[in-house]
Amino acid sequence: MTRSALCAVAAVSVAFLGASPLRAETKPDVGSLAAGPVSVAATPITSFNRIGGSETQFGKLEFRGGLVLTAPDARNFGGWSGLALDADGKRFVAVSDAGVWMTGAIAYDGARPAKLTDTRMGPILAQDGKPLKRNRDRDAEAVALTSGSIASGTLMIAFEQNSRIARYDIGGDGLSAARSFLVKPNALRNMRRNNGLEAMTILKGGPLKGSTIAMSERLYDSARNHTGWIWTGDDAQAFHLTNIGDFDVTDAASDDDGTLYVLERRFRWLEGVKMRVRRVPAGELRPGQTAEGEILIEANLEQEIDNMEGLAITRGESSETILTMISDDNYNHFLQRTLLLQFSLKDTQTAKTRP
Repeated sequence: MTRSALCAVAAVSVAFLGASPLRAETKPDVGSLAAGPVSVAATPITSFNRIGGSETQFGKLEFRGGLVLTAPDARNFGGWSGLALDADGKRFVAVSDAGVWMTGAIAYDGARPAKLTDTRMGPILAQDGKPLKRNRDRDAEAVALTSGSIASGTLMIAFEQNSRIARYDIGGDGLSAARSFLVKPNALRNMRRNNGLEAMTILKGGPLKGSTIAMSERLYDSARNHTGWIWTGDDAQAFHLTNIGDFDVTDAASDDDGTLYVLERRFRWLEGVKMRVRRVPAGELRPGQTAEGEILIEANLEQEIDNMEGLAITRGESSETILTMISDDNYNHFLQRTLLLQFSLKDTQTAKTRP
């Protein structure tokens, strides 16, 4: 491991220690946050390797570019755990585990992300129209569009500690108050607060098109495989994902053919944080079954990663699959970073199941 990567391991280790559940009070309060514009600075990442170089291929993914995002004047900026994009890969919505939403647009320099524009932030609201107060209620971890666009549509947000999936409207002013909730499976009712829903998406194609998929970060079955649920209407049934190397599930997103992409993370004191993406064909997703999928990329602190928690899938101009990720800096702005990373996948395997 390079010297810079070793330094990064030490820094991130300290940051993760500070982000333990015992330090939940470090999350900023949203009680006085009003929805409005926010200035976000973006520093380009031109090489995925920390030491630089021209390499762009990592596993089966090609690095398109990335951004280091900062907003010194916005104390609620950070902790981004979920990400959704419009089909063209420009307008986005992100949610944080402190109960904040952010909208805006990604501006590109050719194929590379260059900056964020038209950014706004505001508090996620309960059904009564007030900001979520308790830490266990505002721990938003995933977001997915259900209809329309980010300029005018509907979406769902998954929360971890008080596990639930809530529906919202979204428009030019941001998110509405919560409109309704998905029926919660019995298995979610008595879960420990950090075993709740961490990843969630809507399948855009395949045999289960329109179904909601949600997964726990580290809820294991008897074979120590990951646990998730598939909602078909109001009925939620469990499925499993093979545990490979004790990575935690941090997000999931669907391609337009129903392929599921799963973002995973592992933290060890001696190796720091790792990031991995798996691709699960639509045909492997079945209630009561265990899917395995294929590892597309695995990266460590020799690459430009942090605590990667949000994943969105779109299609490029040449029909290639574009993966966009965002990191949760745990509000440790001096030791961790908010990163927006983008990769492309240029193969035809998922096209077989496209509707």
